[in-house]
Amino acid sequence: MSSPSEESIVASARRLVIKVGSSLVTNDGRGIDHAAVARWAEQIVILSKAGRQVALVSSGAIAEGMQRLGWTSRPSAIHELQAAAAVGQMGLVQAYEVAFSRFGFHTAQILLTHEDLADRRRYLNARSTLMTLLGLSVIPIINENDTVTTDEIKVGDNDTLGALVTNLIEADVLVLLTDQQGLHTGDPRKDAAATLLRRGRAGDAALEAIAGGAGSQHGQGGMLTKVLAAKRAARSGASTVIADGREPDVLTRLAAGEVIGTELIAEAMTLAARKQWLANHVRVEGRLTLDPGAVRALTREGKSLLPIGVSACQGRFERGEIVGCFDIDGREIARGLINYSVSETQRILGKPSSEIESTLGYVDERELIHRDNLVLL
Repeated sequence: MSSPSEESIVASARRLVIKVGSSLVTNDGRGIDHAAVARWAEQIVILSKAGRQVALVSSGAIAEGMQRLGWTSRPSAIHELQAAAAVGQMGLVQAYEVAFSRFGFHTAQILLTHEDLADRRRYLNARSTLMTLLGLSVIPIINENDTVTTDEIKVGDNDTLGALVTNLIEADVLVLLTDQQGLHTGDPRKDAAATLLRRGRAGDAALEAIAGGAGSQHGQGGMLTKVLAAKRAARSGASTVIADGREPDVLTRLAAGEVIGTELIAEAMTLAARKQWLANHVRVEGRLTLDPGAVRALTREGKSLLPIGVSACQGRFERGEIVGCFDIDGREIARGLINYSVSETQRILGKPSSEIESTLGYVDERELIHRDNLVLL
C-alpha cells in the first residue's frame, strides 16, 4: 500500500461500472431517496456526454418494496422477499427512468442471476445486450433478479454482481459507492486511530484480513465483499474505487482526476474472455482435492490436471460442468470444465491416465481437466 496517486484511476477510464449501495439508494431503508438518485443521474449524464460508457448496478429493490408494502421489518421467508423485490423493482426503475429522462437519456432494466452468467450462451447474450445498450448511450440499470433467485442460483450481493458485470463488459474501472469513506486500517466506528487507505493492490490478502476476512477480529460493515469484488474485477484488468456516495459530485470529481476513497489497483495479467467466464462462476458443481504434485503442475508448470494428482472428489457433477480444484489445506487454486462425471472421477482418481480405459471400459480424455479449460485463481 502506497501513498495516494496524483490522479484518480477513474480519470482515464472510458468504460465504468458504478455500483450504488442500498443504504444510499433507499436513505437507510426508508424508501428511495429520489434526490440522491437525481444527483447520480446528473453526474452519469455528464460522464456519458464526455464520451464515457457507464453501467449502473443498483441495490434497493427489496427495501423499496418493503416501504411500498408497509412492512417495517425485513421478512425471512423467501417468497416474501421475492414479492418485496418484485414490488420494489417497479419503484427503483421508475426513479432512475425519471431522473435520466430529465436529461434526454434512456435507461434499460437488466435483471441477472448466477445461472445467466454460468451458462456460456446466456453469458454471451447478456454481454451482447449490454454492449449494444452502451453503444446506444442507454444507461443499463442492473440488479440481481431477486424475484426468482434462490440460494442455489444467487450471486449473493451487488458488490459481487458489480465485479461480474465489470468482467462481462470488460470495463476499465469498478466504482463501489457506499456509506463509508473507503477501506480503513481498522473499523473507524470502533477505532479512533483507524486511517483511510488511499491505495492498495487488488487481491492483496492483507486487505481481506483488514476488511474482515481470515485473521481479522473486526470487520468493517460490508467492506470484505468490496475487497473481494475488487479482486474479482482485477481478473479482467479493472481497478476498483471504494468511495462515499454521499460526497458531493463524487463521480464527476473522480472522473476529473480527484482521488476520493480507496483505490485498489489491478496488477494481475488480464484473463482471456473464456477464462474470465470460468473464473466468474460464484459456485461450482463439485470440488477436487489435489496432492502437492498436482498443485505444482497446475500453478508452476501450466499443465493439465490428471487423475493421478487427485486424492478426493465431492459434489454432484456431470461431464462438462465446472468444478473447483483445492489444495490439501482447502484453498481453491483453480477451477475448470471436467471431462468426467463424479461417479467416473471417483473410480479413476489417484490412477495414471493409462488406466482410465481399463477402469471405466472407455476413455474420453486422458486429462480430468485440460489446461485450456482451466483457470488459476
